Amino acid sequence: MKAFENLWIEKYRPQTLEDMVLSDDNRQVFDKFVKDQDIPQLLFIGAAGIGKTSLAKIITKQVLNCQYLYINASDESGVDTIRSKVTNFSKTKSYDGTIKVIILDESDGITLDGQRCLRNTMEEYSEFTRFILTANYKHKVIPPLQSRCQSFDLVPPQKQFVDRCFHVLHQEQCENIDEKREQIEGLCKKHYPDLRKTINELQKCLINKQFVLKSTDKQESLVKNIHQLVMSGKTLKLRKLIIENESKFNGDYPELMKQLFDHVHDVRLSDDIKRKQLITIAEHIYRSAFVADQEINFYSCLLALN
Repeated sequence: MKAFENLWIEKYRPQTLEDMVLSDDNRQVFDKFVKDQDIPQLLFIGAAGIGKTSLAKIITKQVLNCQYLYINASDESGVDTIRSKVTNFSKTKSYDGTIKVIILDESDGITLDGQRCLRNTMEEYSEFTRFILTANYKHKVIPPLQSRCQSFDLVPPQKQFVDRCFHVLHQEQCENIDEKREQIEGLCKKHYPDLRKTINELQKCLINKQFVLKSTDKQESLVKNIHQLVMSGKTLKLRKLIIENESKFNGDYPELMKQLFDHVHDVRLSDDIKRKQLITIAEHIYRSAFVADQEINFYSCLLALN
């Protein structure tokens, strides 16, 4: 653990089911897996940072203590990976006669041909091989694979999410938790349900055992200026302004769009204009999960707002 002392997301990565932030319904199901020492085919769905991969590894290593194969499907997404690595591992029995598990992390990145090939493999060798698939976007997993799995939405309950964040600060001996409780809760809710990002932000704010929330005034001023230029029709000046001020929002364009969404929601506009702008921003926030260039996506959002 000493190797991770300065890396909180690893230091506080869940190691057991008890460490996971889960809904009561999901916890009951996973506790049953512990009792049965067996699992069906599983599909874990949810946003980044909520613990899908950690849970898959906990089930494999702690609950079943079995032979397993881990594949990051965003790196190895083609049909050749399914036909070689996955099928070859699936079709042989484990050395101790227990079930084996294949974890296909980020399985929504597997090509359509790869997903179609996976269907038969999951069925043919299900007697001694189980699959755990994780995905950020359920709609990108083909229905035949979804129907072969028990799906779990792993979005953590907000209260338990916040409690986990306070637990981390207590472990790090933060001395002004009570004094800064409202700010801490606000930060947690801002980044919910991404627990990984929230813990990163908490680490950034802890200085000499004091919680010090960095000022967001510069970001708020930038968002305000951007929207004023949009409303005045001066959108061609915007791109230079945004690029020159990337340091104010750390180049995190999806987060900047969320702040713009909140700003538009609160600013005085006619209901019709506000509705159209909020819908446009929401659409581009969704697109940010797929685009190759976040800056271009953000700029196109601003052009669409005018």
